[in-house]
Amino acid sequence: MTIRATTIVAVQRDGKTAMAGDGQVTLEDTIVKASAEKVRTMRDGSVVAGYAGAAADALTLFQRLEDSLDEYSGNLPRAAMELVKQWRTDKVLRRLEALLLVADESNTLLISGTGDLIVPDDAVVGIGSGGSFAAAAGKALLRNTEMSAREIAEASLRIAAEICVYTNEHITVYEVPAE
Repeated sequence: MTIRATTIVAVQRDGKTAMAGDGQVTLEDTIVKASAEKVRTMRDGSVVAGYAGAAADALTLFQRLEDSLDEYSGNLPRAAMELVKQWRTDKVLRRLEALLLVADESNTLLISGTGDLIVPDDAVVGIGSGGSFAAAAGKALLRNTEMSAREIAEASLRIAAEICVYTNEHITVYEVPAE
């Protein structure tokens, strides 16, 4: 059975980073949950993180990232690099199937289990089943409106939900720095 579950988008504008995620979890051709929360904050709200892939795997990785953030005094790029190293070399972590999107007010990073730590070129990045739709909408809104990062992230998810059958309008949004 194939589980499809995620649309996550991160947007940076005017010194703020917003990350939004939808709530739909789909098993084959059935929606099994509409209100999942796939975006969360870390380090007292100074870091936001979202995931695509297996939820249990992502939660394990979130915990490792939080541990690394504590170890490196909240330095997100350094903590993310440490997580990538652990993910590639640890026999248990190596089997985890998830993709993480993490951000603070000045960095947005894409972390994969294949050892990739990617700093996107653009101020908008999406992951998951509807991630491309949300990213395209976000880029258009960023270029053609004066909307805030939070407004763009939420509107991008709503647009993706109109196109992607694996995305719904139960949206969770977090912003750093927090308002």
